[in-house]
Amino acid sequence: MAYSSIVKPGDYFNTVTYSGNSSTNNITGVGFQPDWVWMKRRDQTAWHYLNDAVSGVRETIFSNDSNAQVDKTTGLTAFGTDGFTLGSEGDINENGGTYVSWNWKANGAGSSNTDGNVTTTVSANTTAGFSIINYTGTGSNSSTMGHGLGTTPAMIMIKKLDTSSDWRVWHQNLSATTGKNLRLNYDNAEDSNNSFFYSSAPNATTFNPGDGGNTNSNGGTYRAFVFKETTGYSRFGYYMGNGNANGTFIYTGFKPAFYIIKRKDSTGSWIIKDTKRPGLNQNGTYLVADTNIAEATGSGNLATDEYSNGFKMRGTSSAINASGGTYIYMAFAEEPLVANVGQSIPATAR
Repeated sequence: MAYSSIVKPGDYFNTVTYSGNSSTNNITGVGFQPDWVWMKRRDQTAWHYLNDAVSGVRETIFSNDSNAQVDKTTGLTAFGTDGFTLGSEGDINENGGTYVSWNWKANGAGSSNTDGNVTTTVSANTTAGFSIINYTGTGSNSSTMGHGLGTTPAMIMIKKLDTSSDWRVWHQNLSATTGKNLRLNYDNAEDSNNSFFYSSAPNATTFNPGDGGNTNSNGGTYRAFVFKETTGYSRFGYYMGNGNANGTFIYTGFKPAFYIIKRKDSTGSWIIKDTKRPGLNQNGTYLVADTNIAEATGSGNLATDEYSNGFKMRGTSSAINASGGTYIYMAFAEEPLVANVGQSIPATAR
């Protein structure tokens, strides 16, 4: 039984849907002041916009592209106590458009961290197991960067900010703890290019980004999003597909609010699902982190079910459930299976 000290996961992660107005748009209902906001238009093709409190307002990167960070003057213009404010940027705020934002709480703009041999700026939420890190690269494979979480991370996503460069993603369930990585802006299988994450695995205080240009070129500027597992709130795991509509069940220990699936042994897009957009279980919708496609219905080959303690493959697409295919995932809770608050409070199924 997965007991959780986080009674309300929505205090640290929340999905919010909204409509655009092509003007100043105050998005509320997040439930906290977000430090990382990931936005995507749903009703037509548009890029994914990612903004965080360490970079500051307007500074935007994109999950579906290698572009450098861009100052979007009409993009996200402020973080508020219950959400954020948008300008007229069409990809995230066109009049009549429908949008989704996924929101995480870290710890504001961050502070200096000297745990590694390279000083970093870290905004860390140790309760929820999430930190945002800014660092300058050295080009040395012996560089170590502090992450502020106090526990070994389960997943790290890195983006070079000052020039065009692919995302690099490390996950604890890739084929090796060092060397192997994925690219968020591509559907490729895991990469064995050992210039990324190869010198040593992350530990409780630091991570080693290697010496590759995507993660640690000399003088380059980088953003890292680092996650650890938190019982009843987040899970970073793997599973094997069976190619069957009665597919693999993935136990998380909580009712999922949001999850991303990526095939690691072959090509397959980063499939994003959440429970705030219309449709539940096999009628749920999905988006794709590595492309600009509009929201699509997840019924059929990309169908999944969500339960009080995990999620299950129902579709047979190779992106989520090929027979013998291997997959990683990241998931965040809507509700823990059982909250440890002096009495057992079981989650309810959908």
